[in-house]
Amino acid sequence: MQGKFYTAPLPPQLSDSNRRIIETNTPTTRAYQIWKGSNRFFFGGRFIFGPDARSLLLTVSMIVIPEILFCAFVSQRLIDEFGHHFGNLIVGLSVALTVYIMLLLFLTSARDPGIIPRNPHPPEPEEDTGSCISTDWAGNQNGAPNIPPTKDVTVNGMVVKVKYCQTCMLYRPPRCSHCSICNNCVDRFDHHCPWVGQCIGKRNYRFFFMFVSSTTMLCLYVFAFCWVNIEKTMEAHHCSLGKAFLKSPVSGILILYTFIAAWFVGGLTAFHFYLVFTNQTTYENFRYRYDGKMNPYNLGCWRNIRETFFSKIPSSKNNFRALVRGDSSSVYNPSISMGHAMSPDMPKRSFDIEMGKRQAVAAEDFEDIHSQIDSIGRSERCGTQPRHANWDHKGNWEITPDIHMLAAEFGMQHGSTVREKIHGVR
Repeated sequence: MQGKFYTAPLPPQLSDSNRRIIETNTPTTRAYQIWKGSNRFFFGGRFIFGPDARSLLLTVSMIVIPEILFCAFVSQRLIDEFGHHFGNLIVGLSVALTVYIMLLLFLTSARDPGIIPRNPHPPEPEEDTGSCISTDWAGNQNGAPNIPPTKDVTVNGMVVKVKYCQTCMLYRPPRCSHCSICNNCVDRFDHHCPWVGQCIGKRNYRFFFMFVSSTTMLCLYVFAFCWVNIEKTMEAHHCSLGKAFLKSPVSGILILYTFIAAWFVGGLTAFHFYLVFTNQTTYENFRYRYDGKMNPYNLGCWRNIRETFFSKIPSSKNNFRALVRGDSSSVYNPSISMGHAMSPDMPKRSFDIEMGKRQAVAAEDFEDIHSQIDSIGRSERCGTQPRHANWDHKGNWEITPDIHMLAAEFGMQHGSTVREKIHGVR
């Protein structure tokens, strides 16, 4: 019997007793409950937000509160001045636009932005790759010394380098980047927006652009009609501009507020118009500066617009509500094997229960092993048995995969006892 008994790798198969206990007692959970990213899920994994989802409360209040003030203090004078029907139409349009903006905000922040699923293990290295391995790559934490840090792919006839993500253990698709806030690789990553509390990627960029541009329209709309209200106040009371502001202070506050907000969201809208026309992302614009070189994704202005606003939104690559077993959670959270949990929502109970059950089974199996070793030793000392035990009539002592597995798992606990008995047999 060789000395590598305790260092043999774990076989892929379990014993029948271990398998029965694990399969019958391991609880089933949803994929979002063991999700390794920093996202926050609501309503059973139906809605996915970023870790800074609380900022949505500030964003909503900054939109809804001014609209409430407009409807409560400005709308009545507009209805009186423009007539019942036209005045109500002015107010109704502002309310409808606000509801539309809230819907766009929800569609932007509560959906999968285009998360690329993680790999449970590094990919196999390609033999024909021409990429060079960096000097510090051989010691990376994933144990994949032969994986080049970059790889060349062709996009629209141009060679583009894609990077290997050590966190997600995959080569990122073109235009994909890893968000350090959400801890996910996001397809066509634009940026992480703190105002919506979510990454902006391939699946929600359209809604984000519509949200920003619609907010700009609402700011200009309220700004314009607040000025109209001030002018009507000046005409009705034959007063100066300052006295008109004193008679309608809410109009003055809203004029100042919407003026500042319109510069912010209006500038953002103009910038994203430029990005859409040139088929760039915010990340690419700040990092690669395509102004001085060819952009491989630029298809022309009209084709870029069609791709952004009229192409089909791809389905999510993740099923956050899928049922997974606790013993398969390494697919979503391989950090267990590295000895630390990278997500605060990672349930470790299933892993502990599994190990406890397997220890109970292993203890019984080790008792059987000990008794058989004792019987072999006694038989050899009495001269009634050849030196090699013939358990399966093959002329040698064959160690089954179950024994390999149990020995590897519990060699530290039972190693000294078994080792002494084995040396006695030898």
